[in-house]
Amino acid sequence: MRFAVAFMASLLPVLAHAHDGVTHGSDAEAAAHQAEAAVANLPLGAPTELPFDLGGQFELVDHTGSARSEADPDGHSQLLFFGYANCPSICAVAMPMMAELTDALLTDGFKVRPVMVTIDPERDTVVNMGPELEKLHEDFVGLTGSDDQLAHVYDLFQISREKVFDDPEYGAVYAHGSHIYLLDDQGKVLTLIPPILGVERAQKIVANYLDSDIAQ
Repeated sequence: MRFAVAFMASLLPVLAHAHDGVTHGSDAEAAAHQAEAAVANLPLGAPTELPFDLGGQFELVDHTGSARSEADPDGHSQLLFFGYANCPSICAVAMPMMAELTDALLTDGFKVRPVMVTIDPERDTVVNMGPELEKLHEDFVGLTGSDDQLAHVYDLFQISREKVFDDPEYGAVYAHGSHIYLLDDQGKVLTLIPPILGVERAQKIVANYLDSDIAQ
C-alpha cells in the first residue's frame, strides 16, 4: 500500500486538474484518464498516511446560510467534491455516486456526509443550491463563499477551474477537478477517490480508512 499511495502522489498534479468530461481529445485529458485508470487498479490494503499535503482550515457558508468549516458539525466523516449543482458532466457522475456511496456506507455502520464546494458561486447560491442537492441525497451539503474564501479552499485542495464555453441550456460550463476527497470528521484528508471506481470499490476503500486508526 505504501507503493500505491506514493504512486497516487506522483499522479496528483495531473489528477487535480482533471477535466469535467465536456470536452475530449486533448493530451491533458488523455493523461488524466490514463492516470485515473491506473489509480482504479491499485490494490486494496491497510490505509496509510498520505505523503502529500492537501486540505486545511477554511470558512464557508452552507446552503442553509450557516457558517461551515472543514470539520463536520455532527462529527461525521465527509465525502468532499468540487463542482456545481447544474454541471452536465463529471458532477452528474460524481455526485450521484457520492449519494449512493453514502447510503452504501451506512449499511456498513459508517455515517458520512456528502459535501460539494461550488466552483460556480454565481449560480450556486445559498438560495438555490439546497433544492438541487436534495434531489441527490437529503444529507447533501452545498458550500459557497466569497471569491477570496473559495480561492483559499481551491488552493488548499489543489483545485483548478476554467470556463470552457457557454452552453445554451446549462450556461457556463467549467473544467475542474474530478476527485472525491475522503475527510475525517475534523476535515483531515484521508485519501482521494476517482469517481470512475464505482460505488462497490469505493465503499471498500472508504470502509478500510474509516475502520483504521487514521480516521480516529
